[in-house]
Amino acid sequence: MILSVFGMREWGLATLAAVATILLIGPSWWLISVVGIVWLAVAAFFRDPPFRRPATDNPNDLVSPADGVISAVERVEQHPATQGPAVVVRIFLSVLDVHINRMPCACSIVSIVHTPGQYLDARSAESAKVNESNLLVLEATGGTRLGVRQVSGAIARRIVCPVVPGQRFERAARFGMIKFGSTTELIVPAAHASTVRVQKGARVVGGVTVLASLPSV
Repeated sequence: MILSVFGMREWGLATLAAVATILLIGPSWWLISVVGIVWLAVAAFFRDPPFRRPATDNPNDLVSPADGVISAVERVEQHPATQGPAVVVRIFLSVLDVHINRMPCACSIVSIVHTPGQYLDARSAESAKVNESNLLVLEATGGTRLGVRQVSGAIARRIVCPVVPGQRFERAARFGMIKFGSTTELIVPAAHASTVRVQKGARVVGGVTVLASLPSV
């Protein structure tokens, strides 16, 4: 199991704690079993599956920025990511999902907007409006503006996003994570609403499942 560098502090401390516990108490089968189960539970939160590639080779197909279940597909009259009407595809990540966030397309970072907020249960519709969030405004090849938004939850209270404006990413590239359960949104211009390919309740895989498409350039 490959573990994400974004969770190195957590799984690193879990590893040290496991080793220290065994050394202090002394090795025994029951202790090794208990410590091993706890360590695996922590490590599972930070797993980073390798060899993921988009379901299509079309660079205009926007892949999911996260693993999880589509909790909403809604249109809004105004969104800062698109500077106009937009369609928001919202993905709920449970504590059992992979928490790595990936870029929907080849793009550059225009801006990053962090908004402090509450920590409501990510399963509630209200949480997407009031919880702490991090909005990445992206510019795809061809100039289309879109966004990816990381939203914290009741358990997920640390958004990791070590990127800077001007930085470029390839399609499906890792850019951060939200530690433990949370929500991630893909925001596309409303003009591309007809290209959205998923509905509420669909399960998606980060960096693989196509959520929508941009026009060819």
